[in-house]
Amino acid sequence: MQTSGKRLYSVFELYRIMTLAFRSIPLLKKAKAAGKMNKPFLERIMLAVTEVNGCAMCSYYHTKVALEEGFSEEEIRNMLGGKFADVPQEELEGVLFAQHYADQRGKPTRESWQRVVDTYGETGAYGVLAVTRMIMMGNATGIPAGSFLLRFRGKADPRSNVFYEIMMMLAMLLFMIPAALNAMILNVFKVPILKYS
Repeated sequence: MQTSGKRLYSVFELYRIMTLAFRSIPLLKKAKAAGKMNKPFLERIMLAVTEVNGCAMCSYYHTKVALEEGFSEEEIRNMLGGKFADVPQEELEGVLFAQHYADQRGKPTRESWQRVVDTYGETGAYGVLAVTRMIMMGNATGIPAGSFLLRFRGKADPRSNVFYEIMMMLAMLLFMIPAALNAMILNVFKVPILKYS
């Protein structure tokens, strides 16, 4: 997996990403209950976002899950290379949106969001958004944790350093409760769920 050139998340971005992920949990539950999100679609979104962010730990885990779901090695390799020729047509708009959302660091264009709503309806679109935000939280925490662990095998992420890794892992633990509470308050007061670039 190519990681050079992909910028790591800051501690401030981590808090925002965690808050948005927690805000999205009810949206994902609603989309799943409505039959708008199945496991292969979820995995394709997760692989697409992981490719953008360059998280080795998430790439390893979601490759394993995708293989268990029956994905071919070629499809997984293509997705982790940013190629979506194997993605079923009915999932392509969601996968492309997820990639765009990650590439724009959580601030998609209004037009890209509207295409997802037009394709999947509001409930399905919010499901796509929720899964995208969940894997972004996984990537934002997985990159420093994975790099820290791989550092002992001589395979640390070249974008990272030990100070960043420890700082981000500690921040993740410290932010867990405040981000969850912030998400709950924002949902209670019905603050808009999405901001555009």
